[in-house]
This record gives sequence, structure tokens and C-alpha cells, in this order.
Amino acid sequence: MITALYLAHLNPVTKAHVEIISDLKKEADIVKVMPVVFKNSEKEINSKSFPFNFETRKKMLISVFGDSIQITDDYAFFAPFKKYIPPLLAPKSWQLRKQVLRGVEGDFFSYTGDKAEGYMLKIYRLKPKVGKRKSLSASSVKEELYEAALGGKSSWKDDVPESIAKIIEEDWETVEKYANAEDMTTRVAGMKFPKEGWSKNS
Repeated sequence: MITALYLAHLNPVTKAHVEIISDLKKEADIVKVMPVVFKNSEKEINSKSFPFNFETRKKMLISVFGDSIQITDDYAFFAPFKKYIPPLLAPKSWQLRKQVLRGVEGDFFSYTGDKAEGYMLKIYRLKPKVGKRKSLSASSVKEELYEAALGGKSSWKDDVPESIAKIIEEDWETVEKYANAEDMTTRVAGMKFPKEGWSKNS
């Protein structure tokens, strides 16, 4: 049994993500998709960079793949997030590896389209396969969504499957909420973290 681990933001799930997951299904017996989650105790932290919560992203994935993939929130960071830094030296970062591998039996590999991320996954012995970065990014789709929410011209529906477009429209309040907001995220060691919950658990 081979398990493919796909750790990604998936915020929102785009046609590029669907392509990647479809390819992983051909290579592995089990595909475990883990949308990243940032939590302050039980509360999920969302921001302009991470607008859609875990449940919404899970719904997006199910709308395309049904139960042919496993979707878990094991790729979760708990506040204060600075405890995960520096990678490798912080015990919290090894705890994260344990979470990611929860329930994984037999052989596995992880997938990323990012070389820097591939390097990190290699250090954590998560056996990465580094794919070619897709030209379509979730960040550009987010920008298109915000553009639409602010009344501009936008072609965001071209970049997501129809079933996902429907879910986004049902959750349009979230898009409107962050369209004009300041981006409350910080980039550390090549990773984006929410500013809320970075240094203290409050």
C-alpha cells in the first residue's frame, strides 16, 4: 500500500489542485489531502491569505473527488506559531511531522510543486516528490475573487471546477469580508503564518 500525502493551502481549491490530486491517485493506493489549518486552541484562524476555513475547503474537495480521497486536518499548526521555528530545532515542528503521518501505514511519499518546500519535506524525512509548479496559483485566483467582490472584472470561475465555484458563491460573505481587509499574515522561513497567534496563545 502506497500513500500519497498532499500538504497544501488549497485556499481555494483550483483546477491545478484537481489535476495534481488526480495524478496522485494514479500513483498511490491512498491519497491523503491535508489543507493547512492554523488554530488558536479550538478556533481556526483565517485571514486574507487563508480566507476559507477547513470545512469549506473539505467541501470543495468532496464536491470533486467524493470519498475517493482522504481529507484530514492533521496538517495543523497551533498557536503560538513561533514555537515551530526554527524548523528542525523546534520540537513542535517534529510534533507536526507525527501529526501528518497519523494513520499512515506502509510506504508513503509527499508531493509539492515547490522546490523550497520539497527541501523542507526532505529534511523531515517525508520522502517528497517535487512536481513542476503549475502556472495557475491559488493566490492569483484569490486576487480575482477579491477583484470580483469589489465590483471589478474577474474571470475567477475559469480557474475552479463548477462544483467549487458554487461553494464559493454560497460562501461569498467570506470573500467580501477579506476583499478590502489588510493581509494579516507574516512570512517566516519560507512559510506564511497568520499574525494573530504568532507570538502568544490569545
